[in-house]
Amino acid sequence: MPHENIKHIVLVLSGKGGVGKSSITTQLALSLSLRGHTIGVLDIDLTGPSIPRFFGIEEAKVRQAPGGWIPVSVHDEQVLSPLPLPLSSQKPAGEAKNEEQRIGALSCMSLGFILANRNDAVIWRGPKKTAMVKQFLTDVLWPPLDYLLIDTPPGTSDEHISLLENLHLQTSSPSAPRNQLAGAVVVTTPQAISISDVKKELNFCKKTGIRVLGVVENMAGFVCPNCKECTNVFSKGGGEVMAREFEVPFLGSVPIDPQFVELVEEGTRPVYPEGTIIAGKDVGGEVGVEDEKRKEGLLVDKYRSCSLWPLFDGIVGGLDEDIRSRDV
Repeated sequence: MPHENIKHIVLVLSGKGGVGKSSITTQLALSLSLRGHTIGVLDIDLTGPSIPRFFGIEEAKVRQAPGGWIPVSVHDEQVLSPLPLPLSSQKPAGEAKNEEQRIGALSCMSLGFILANRNDAVIWRGPKKTAMVKQFLTDVLWPPLDYLLIDTPPGTSDEHISLLENLHLQTSSPSAPRNQLAGAVVVTTPQAISISDVKKELNFCKKTGIRVLGVVENMAGFVCPNCKECTNVFSKGGGEVMAREFEVPFLGSVPIDPQFVELVEEGTRPVYPEGTIIAGKDVGGEVGVEDEKRKEGLLVDKYRSCSLWPLFDGIVGGLDEDIRSRDV
């Protein structure tokens, strides 16, 4: 990759499968884009590439260009119209504030764009995986990016070793931006079995010299689509305890929201019962969205109506401030 074009690289890691790394990567990317940053997402989960599905671009294919591959565009830089205000936030004319929002461009690269059939099984030995990861890191022609997020497979396998070897080599170049390999976001769920596996990932980061930007505890609750309650069905707090034990930042707890799943699977804008409070923000009772129009618009636009956006906006705000403070 022309790494001089990329200001910061962030890995999304976990020692456990099924904790929602790709979901977290997707929402980090959307939230950073909504803050005006130009974002790239590289999916190196070779046997289960799910990033194309999360962004609704499964049918897309990468294009060859002199020197490498052109990543698939999710959306270009543009200005989004204001969102309708929730019913509970309606104010007299002139008092309500809901402004236009400038977003940064977002593009992706994944093995899913290269396979002839998205259902094809990837049955590769370690050396071929290693070669593919290296090719992703050298042959993708990213545009200038503020952040490149790398979605990884679970564990500490061949892909991880190849990834870090190549990243350390590239980011140590004199031409590479300062603090280019910013660090890793580590994902867990609250259950003890998940935390046990993720502790190994934190040790892996320590041994390989990767700075841990923080821990995200995923699936730490359930946002009911029919009432305004958020219930901790899988308990909560294990990720925060683990972060304190390893003396790394705790970025936050993220509940399961079926409407985010519906947004990804069907492209439907989330709408919540009036009075739904997530992260201290009332996301319920949005007006002006008729059922037949809930599928209109960009994914990033519809994500602004999701209950999880305020959570991730806070997470990426803290990450961005922390990372950029180390540039000087």
